[in-house]
Amino acid sequence: MRERKRILEGVVVSDKMKKTRVVLVERMFSHPIYKKRVKVRKKYKIHDEKEVAKKGDRVRFIETRPISKEKCWRLLEVLK
Repeated sequence: MRERKRILEGVVVSDKMKKTRVVLVERMFSHPIYKKRVKVRKKYKIHDEKEVAKKGDRVRFIETRPISKEKCWRLLEVLK
């Protein structure tokens, strides 16, 4: 059975590498015991073949096969 690929959305925080963008994804969830809202931030390295995403852009990206040691995400679209 085929797994669904995850699609995430975040803000580009670095565009200094060739064909690679660093995207910051923030998510909120309720703590299971304390019931307080918790903000979690994580950075993902994504593959941007045509180098269209720039620093500050809001982007959507999808899980893919490993492209390099740390990259297993690919750019879907720039939302701005």
